[in-house]
Amino acid sequence: MKYLNIVVLVFVYFTAPLAIAGGDAAAGKEKSKACASCHGEDGNSPNPAFPKLAGQYEDYLLNTLREYKKGTRKNAVMAGMVAGLNDQDLKDLSAYYASQKGLFNTSVGAFSPDK
Repeated sequence: MKYLNIVVLVFVYFTAPLAIAGGDAAAGKEKSKACASCHGEDGNSPNPAFPKLAGQYEDYLLNTLREYKKGTRKNAVMAGMVAGLNDQDLKDLSAYYASQKGLFNTSVGAFSPDK
């Protein structure tokens, strides 16, 4: 019985984020066209002024988009971009960007404040 409890807990732990977000990556790809000018077609922005969205956690992206929509996270451009989107749109966009391969600079000193 104890073994079964452990298996269930592990299953819930690893699948809960999927149930929470519930976005459709294919639908998100279609909806992401307006995002591409700043964040890149696949979410790997070539411009360091705009964050790379590809490979980020789906729930992180969804919460961030919701915060822009509610106004708890401040950015006039992003607030305007999400204003006309419903919650399913936000879920789909989050699923799409989370499914993309992130291109991050992980070399030693890449994030040094001296650079």
